[in-house]
Amino acid sequence: MSTNKIEEPDENISYADAIDYWTGVPATVDGVLGGFGHTTLPKTDVKGSIAFLKRILRLYPEFEESGKKFGTRGCDVGAGIGRVTRDVLSKFCSTVDLVEPVVPFANQIRIELERKNLLDKLGDVRQVGMQDFIPEAERYWFIWCQWCLGQLKDVHLVEFLKRCKTGLQKDGMIFVKENNTSTLMDEFDTTDSSVTRADQSFRRIFDQAGFELLQTEIQQGLPQGLYTVRSYALRLKRDS
Repeated sequence: MSTNKIEEPDENISYADAIDYWTGVPATVDGVLGGFGHTTLPKTDVKGSIAFLKRILRLYPEFEESGKKFGTRGCDVGAGIGRVTRDVLSKFCSTVDLVEPVVPFANQIRIELERKNLLDKLGDVRQVGMQDFIPEAERYWFIWCQWCLGQLKDVHLVEFLKRCKTGLQKDGMIFVKENNTSTLMDEFDTTDSSVTRADQSFRRIFDQAGFELLQTEIQQGLPQGLYTVRSYALRLKRDS
């Protein structure tokens, strides 16, 4: 009987290949959004993210109270050129730290925020990959991860989320906004050495990392031909 192990899509991920690919992409909105920067995608995405955050604040008053009591410092993981911080997180957070390993993108962050007179919102820029990111204990009201977690292997994603648990203040949250496959299977993309995960894969990983899924919704109004984009709001399991 054959004992050959079936290779999972995430096992093909190469962090070096991913950095090489993204380093060659223009440090622009169009670049980080894969050529969709001049479509309706950016504005639709921003509108949806703001609405999702407002919904969570309304449904979970302890989350809003956490910000009032301990501060509203946020963290933008896989931040790219700072688009999400500039257009979304700056509206909710007093300060945002950004985690971005691609040097041209990280160098563009200050420029993007300065254009919108938002340098007062800029915290630390950490030029490190998610697999090596270690947040300071109880530093963040929330951590936002968008269109970046597909760059991590499953085992490293679980480890990353577990480290993020220690970086959250009391009643803080993690927000994830990522593509989903249309099937129950994850898919490997050779272009940027990433994996697009099924919704059930994310839910399994969140559970393994010790998080409770509070709310989730699909982003509406995106251009045709894209993956389904889903937002997740996570908090620590009460027994974690």
